[in-house]
Amino acid sequence: MKMIIVTTVEEYKSEVFKLFKKAGVESFSESDIDGYKSAAPLMYTSSWFPSEKGGAASNMFFSFTEEEKVTELFKLLKEFNTESETTNPIRAVEIPIERTV
Repeated sequence: MKMIIVTTVEEYKSEVFKLFKKAGVESFSESDIDGYKSAAPLMYTSSWFPSEKGGAASNMFFSFTEEEKVTELFKLLKEFNTESETTNPIRAVEIPIERTV
């Protein structure tokens, strides 16, 4: 069994749902998060409140699932990122699970 964590900008939330389904990952959790990148100082000074650094609406998904499904999901995510022209690719990590209850 593996744990997968996937992060994406809000724009790709429905795509992640589709990719999970296509890979056979049927049980997962999702949470809204704020994503941050280091921005150039010029961007900070152009806002009304230059001391504030706003985050991008993002999502984090996680699931405990079988290794075969993780392998398929990673294949699909790589294909999606390759075909998409974006500066915010879908990111994913795989974590081995040693014990479960």
